[in-house]
Amino acid sequence: MIRLEGVTKRFRSAAGERVALDGIDLTVEAGQVFGVVGRSGAGKSTLIRTINLLERPDAGRVLVDGHEITALKPTELRAARRRIGMIFQHFNLLNAKTIAENVAFPLRLEGRPGAEVDRRVAELLERLGLTEHAKKHPAQLSGGQKQRVGIARALATEPKVLLCDEATSALDPETTEDILTLLDQLNRELGLTIVLITHQMEVVRRVCDRVAVLKDGRVVEEGATADVFLHPQHAATRAMLAEGDEAFDASMAPAGGRLAKLTFRGGSTYEPELSRVARSVGVDYSILSGRISRIRGEPYGQLVVAFTGGDAEAAVAQLTARGVTVESVGAA
Repeated sequence: MIRLEGVTKRFRSAAGERVALDGIDLTVEAGQVFGVVGRSGAGKSTLIRTINLLERPDAGRVLVDGHEITALKPTELRAARRRIGMIFQHFNLLNAKTIAENVAFPLRLEGRPGAEVDRRVAELLERLGLTEHAKKHPAQLSGGQKQRVGIARALATEPKVLLCDEATSALDPETTEDILTLLDQLNRELGLTIVLITHQMEVVRRVCDRVAVLKDGRVVEEGATADVFLHPQHAATRAMLAEGDEAFDASMAPAGGRLAKLTFRGGSTYEPELSRVARSVGVDYSILSGRISRIRGEPYGQLVVAFTGGDAEAAVAQLTARGVTVESVGAA
């Protein structure tokens, strides 16, 4: 659905030239929820704005639904943008207009007949749980309700792609979960392709099928969300993930033990695999840190353990044979 080929963007100022995007290559399949993460200044917002050409790249090509939008004429580009919805961190609503008028705005720009506009607005307000707020103004709504209005407006022209520019960063955790659940439903029910940029790793963990990690305008890691989160390869990814987790204290591990990180995925997450193996080979273990959660609905668990008092190598071999990923952490 979306392909970026060698996309480069530079910004020039009195202070000099800054490369925001440096030869970006990315592919987003139809129906995916694709996350882009990185620290402030990594190039996330610039990247998402090149997809609908709010930022025109200095080099490279952008293709959406088989059309090279970087080669379109202005009138053709305006037509293409109708199939690319966008929601923003700070909502970007028209404060002087009612909620219904905000949702209707892109339809009226297209010159749709009044009856068609009213029908589409009513449909979207009902889907987004906003019917009772139709005659209110944005100032009368909560942050979560405002973002729902932004989503309804973005969906008005029935886009195939939805771009989310830090769509949950201004929301509290409970409201963030509500908006993520809504985006997940829209993806599944409408087949929307969603590109979501964020610095919140939990957002990616919750809804994204694939993720790309940006650093200094380059993609340093990209893959299935579960693979990137559970087995990060780049230091930038590991650093961002570490910020949300409590690191284990190796000094508290039993002396002489072998430290290992165990990763369980799917059904094995809830099975007593570690206890079974420990009894089988006669090894003792201490759990130094761990978590059980879900990535895009798939359960997983990660434990850092210290094996002592038995055959640690045999325990590792049996765990591996049972489908558990074992990574050596070193010796205590």
